[in-house]
Amino acid sequence: MSTPIPDEKKVVYNFLGRSGIKVSNISLGCATFGEVTWGWPDQCNEELSHKILNRYVEWGGNFLDTADVYALGNSETFVGTWLEKQPRDKFVIAT
Repeated sequence: MSTPIPDEKKVVYNFLGRSGIKVSNISLGCATFGEVTWGWPDQCNEELSHKILNRYVEWGGNFLDTADVYALGNSETFVGTWLEKQPRDKFVIAT
């Protein structure tokens, strides 16, 4: 179990344009989520990706950046399986 984050240390939220949606001022880039047989040596498997996502949420994050070209689409798959267990309306996904 990780150390709890004090509220005063958590990320700040800002409005996303004029949408009325609040997003964390730091987004989590998910380009390293997804195992591939070639490419970057530092790709994360699904278990580690989910641990990173969980820790990001503990810090107060809610803004995720992923794309279908990250790890040949595996990034979006990993984020999607994690999101299935989360309250979907709490996250903003940039893809």
